[in-house]
Amino acid sequence: MDRPLRILVADDDSQIREFYKTILADIGHEVLLTVETGVELVEQCRRLRPDLVISDIKMPDMDGLDASQQIYHETPTPIILVSSYHDAELIDRAQENHILSYLVKPVQRADLEVAISLARRRFEEFETLRKETSDLRQALQDRKVIERAKAILMKAGQLHENDAFRQLQKLASRENKKLVQVAEIIVTAEMAFAPGTKSDAPDARAHPARPAAADGTSGRMRRRD
Repeated sequence: MDRPLRILVADDDSQIREFYKTILADIGHEVLLTVETGVELVEQCRRLRPDLVISDIKMPDMDGLDASQQIYHETPTPIILVSSYHDAELIDRAQENHILSYLVKPVQRADLEVAISLARRRFEEFETLRKETSDLRQALQDRKVIERAKAILMKAGQLHENDAFRQLQKLASRENKKLVQVAEIIVTAEMAFAPGTKSDAPDARAHPARPAAADGTSGRMRRRD
């Protein structure tokens, strides 16, 4: 396991909060605090500066997505969102609000470990991207293109996600280009060679690929029985 993380947990169910305390400690991480509401989550993130946040989406006074957006603008932090059910609108909102990993209840230990690893790695990737632009909104848009390029490289080369990102970094360094510029080239090339592609294909930024969920599915959340 990588270095232990200082984690802040938000869920309005006391049993769920106790579950996270137990399982995260067992994995080797430190639970700084557990809170019940979105407002508390924002306040405690501001005070404690955790390494990672795990938040339920449905909470009193402020939902997990709104809280996550405020947290990221104040103190950029990797965030895992947890939902009780699949919701396409939720997935779209998550994509727009830099949620780096998500889970569907009931959360299993193995899935939580994968989600933590993904969130940490994607946050590091996003911070690398942010260094190329001072505009957070633009960085979020660029990330969508990069996620799509990563998916293309993963499929074409049978690569893991982190290997695909490293490949993008190598290409960017070799060609003396920004990551997003290399990603756009890859996405455009893939569109050009795709069967039935028209010459007036839309720009890659307009149709970003959904990031893989913690269980490895392509952006699909699934109910766990």
